[in-house]
Amino acid sequence: MLRLPRPGTRSAGEGPVTYDGNYEHLGTDILAGIKEEVVGDEGMKIDRMFFARFEDSVRENAEIVAAVEAGQWDQVIDYVNREVFDKPKEFYNLDKLRRAAAVDRRLTLREILEKIFGLIPRFKSRDELLEEEFAKFVADIKPDEAAAIPAIRQYFKAYVSNGQVRQIIDNRYFTDLATNAEFSTPEYRAVPAKYRLLVPEYVKDYVSLNQFAP
Repeated sequence: MLRLPRPGTRSAGEGPVTYDGNYEHLGTDILAGIKEEVVGDEGMKIDRMFFARFEDSVRENAEIVAAVEAGQWDQVIDYVNREVFDKPKEFYNLDKLRRAAAVDRRLTLREILEKIFGLIPRFKSRDELLEEEFAKFVADIKPDEAAAIPAIRQYFKAYVSNGQVRQIIDNRYFTDLATNAEFSTPEYRAVPAKYRLLVPEYVKDYVSLNQFAP
């Protein structure tokens, strides 16, 4: 229970200084000393430390090291899921590691382990992977319409990376493109007709969409 003083019992000199009913703060301005720190592409320091501790734990595990050196990735991934993830103290898991890595797409556990053991130099961004997948598409399909390549590329990347665009195209709700910020009606019309069907078919057969999720 909070006991409040009765009216008229406050002694002189107590409480804030008031002038005509306004409050005047006589102390320092706390907000003036607050500084904003921009988080860069490498993420927050606490996340980097979390990722570094996971790196140390798997590098020090002889069974993991031996399996990686032997290229037994199924065994490595199964072992990490069973013996390393969700254990007391750190409670490592794939979602936490993805956030700590500060990459704009969904990393796989294999990619994370490949980076830790120096098999890849860094994590590729979503756009880098999209460009790689489109290059494979061009190599396989060999489009003759050179002038239409930019339009096909934009369509390909939008279809792969954006679930809303895929839903519109797959369900043939083309009027919805008029209000879509990612891929518009004029951009769709710039794609040669045969590629409007060919791109979705190719992506469904050859591209893993999970890795492009945020």
